[in-house]
Amino acid sequence: MGKEIDLLVNYPKAKRNLEARAASKTEADRSIGRMFGYDFFDGDRRHGYAGLNYHSRFWQPVVPTFKNHWELGSHSSLLDVGCAKAFMMHDLAELIPGITVKGVDISQYAIENAIEDMVPHVQVADAKSLPFKDKSFDVVISINTIHNLEIDDCAKALREIERVSRGRAFITVDAFRNDSERQGCMIGISLQKQLCLLKIGLFFSKNQGIPVTTIGSFRDEF
Repeated sequence: MGKEIDLLVNYPKAKRNLEARAASKTEADRSIGRMFGYDFFDGDRRHGYAGLNYHSRFWQPVVPTFKNHWELGSHSSLLDVGCAKAFMMHDLAELIPGITVKGVDISQYAIENAIEDMVPHVQVADAKSLPFKDKSFDVVISINTIHNLEIDDCAKALREIERVSRGRAFITVDAFRNDSERQGCMIGISLQKQLCLLKIGLFFSKNQGIPVTTIGSFRDEF
């Protein structure tokens, strides 16, 4: 049966008050952000990151944990579902020369603006229908991505991750540990997506073999 792990323990914690920022956003702001285009990645902070640029301090402390946990080497292959501009892939490839890294994202803008050395390795694709053969990757990672889907589509994405992996995957979603965090997590999220967050664990209990963790404290700074 899958076990709960925290491979993002070394990811820098957000210093800004994310709950206050989330509460200040209007539904119109969120709708613009959910287009996952320029406005979300590089536009106004009301809509997303307000400039998603590469900084080594984010993923360089994390990728050694990935390497050690899965014993990754030049022979290994890894897929990032929801790779955005492929910064994590870049740091992983630098740490492990020769590793095969691939990334997909629903955002045409993110893929077109991926970090230069990863451009040949990323493509626009939907998590519900990954463009890879069964068991293509040693490891599949998806960080804070699939909870953006409605519940039925979320289940499809999980099955796709299971299909293309060779039995190892790491998936995180927004989560909460208390009522205060729950309120912040659920702001602007439809009931269907709230149910998706709550039922992801149930899916994995029925589909053993892929470890999953939900980390309430992991929230990107946007």
